[in-house]
Amino acid sequence: MLFKHSIKQKDEHDLYKNILSFLSSENAFDFKPVSPNFEVPYVTTTSACVFLQLIGPCNGLIAITDSFATVLFNPTTRNYRSIPACPFGIPKRFRRSISGIGFGFDSIQNNYKFVRISEVYKDYMDKDMKVDIFDLSTDCWRELNGQQVPLVFWTSCSEILYNNAFHWFASTDDTIILCFEMSTENFYNMELPESCHWFDGKTDGLIILNNSLTYIRYPDPLSNRPTKVLIDIWIMKEYNKRESWIKRCSIGPITIDTPLTVWKDDLLLLQTKSGDLISYDLNSHEIRDLNLHGYPTSLKAVIYKESLTPIPRKGDSIVVQQF
Repeated sequence: MLFKHSIKQKDEHDLYKNILSFLSSENAFDFKPVSPNFEVPYVTTTSACVFLQLIGPCNGLIAITDSFATVLFNPTTRNYRSIPACPFGIPKRFRRSISGIGFGFDSIQNNYKFVRISEVYKDYMDKDMKVDIFDLSTDCWRELNGQQVPLVFWTSCSEILYNNAFHWFASTDDTIILCFEMSTENFYNMELPESCHWFDGKTDGLIILNNSLTYIRYPDPLSNRPTKVLIDIWIMKEYNKRESWIKRCSIGPITIDTPLTVWKDDLLLLQTKSGDLISYDLNSHEIRDLNLHGYPTSLKAVIYKESLTPIPRKGDSIVVQQF
């Protein structure tokens, strides 16, 4: 398991270190380090650490991004490289807001890609959505035009790669899942369970449970409503078929900040409001403190398998480093 947390630096008002820990376990709860911790370079070390996203794994590769800087690494070989900033500008007096970043593998072209979705606007009520692609086979950014993209919104448990497509939450008339197919570079929308209630003080999350795309409705940590409400878990039995959403269970009440991932098939890993990592056993309903913690709201976790996949690059001029 890859565990990301942030710690505040001494004598600094608004600076944080972002630390990656590489852990394994013989049983469900005995976490031990498999290699030294890694302090992430390039990405921001301010209070914006809450917005750092771990993306992946994809063939053993994982990316960490703050939307402006991105680092791609292999936790097994401990190699990493930075992704260059997108060179495309915007008109004067316009603004840009990065709303989504994805990473995946194009199995047709045998190529890894990053996709970036941004809002460009002069007036807040008049926005255009812009999509840029970074090809690791050419190490170049390019613009992707000709597709209508809805407004993507960020939640701390949302950006996920599954079924050769990347997924975000987005807004149309309702909340939907926006999907980007890595090989065809086409966007498509996926509907959420029909019986969900959108004004119940909950927010949205995506995880993978039992190899299926799984939707979680959990208490919104920013809501003023009581947080001790149930967490609803829905599993999509047949990909991109709305009628195949099945409600797996409702758990709780548990006061949490956000769900993170699933460990050992049935252990839902959760972040508490105080920055502690806990697990919820979906079978026995047991809750355990895993004795891992960081700055509140900063925790991220990714489950990965060891892989020797090299860090892709075009030519020797691209520097691949080791940590």
